[in-house]
Amino acid sequence: MSVSPDILCIGSVLWDIIGRSGSAMRKGSDVPGRITRIPGGVAMNIAMTLARFGLRPALLTAIGRDAEGNELITACAARGMDTTMVYRSDDLPTDVYMAVEGANGLIAAIADAHSLEAAGDKILDPLSDGRLATRDSPYAGRIALDGNLTRELLSDMASSPLLASADLRVAPASPGKAERLIPFVAHGRGTLYVNLEEAGLICNQSFESTGDAARGLLDRGAARVLVTNGGVDVTDGRREGLLTRTPPQVLVARVTGAGDTFMAAHIASEAAGAAPDDALTRALQAAATYVSGETAP
Repeated sequence: MSVSPDILCIGSVLWDIIGRSGSAMRKGSDVPGRITRIPGGVAMNIAMTLARFGLRPALLTAIGRDAEGNELITACAARGMDTTMVYRSDDLPTDVYMAVEGANGLIAAIADAHSLEAAGDKILDPLSDGRLATRDSPYAGRIALDGNLTRELLSDMASSPLLASADLRVAPASPGKAERLIPFVAHGRGTLYVNLEEAGLICNQSFESTGDAARGLLDRGAARVLVTNGGVDVTDGRREGLLTRTPPQVLVARVTGAGDTFMAAHIASEAAGAAPDDALTRALQAAATYVSGETAP
């Protein structure tokens, strides 16, 4: 890509292996369905949606030099991503995510992002070596960051001068990694995109609504938060006040990647100059369209 990217997507880019069934499932269920393998990972899902909205995303991640990694790089480039700054390792295999979904939602998932974690801060070299910025001239563009990086690296990034000038948007990747975002709350850096459960884990308490969760995060120092709760409600919380809306009601055909789609659509809408209410409405509609199965992954 010969032009500068519109946004950096930092985090997991891997293969998603998703088993879906139209039947409701429980522990031990053995049902017919479909199994797909598609490019995925939080950073990848966000980048794909950003590209659909007309932005040019660049990936900062780790991908192996194995056959799966070469195939993944090709798939990313075909979807409009700049992969020229991806850290490629000869020793680390390409990461993978596996999930099972039923008519009653996500049943179970395992994210194997060990190679991304092992690569550590090597994926961030373009932010200091002149390819995107230098230590004396920090990157001032948009960044979408996911919580699949190590706790130590995320903590460093929350206070790093390399990101001090960036429009930083952060997602935890999963409830199990939500507490990794606590440093961003403590330092008041970035916009956090979390669901109700993740907000509770970060604040170490339960919340009844997204509005309560947004207030809880802001009270702890967060600069801005967007808190979702499935089809119930979503709140955009800033220190100036809260904006709460109800998502469109649709039949749910898939759930993996819905939060990433919401986040990307919201970023793209604000990048296009949309007002907060309009940006939130557009993001909710994009997520609703995605979960209904109308948008190709």
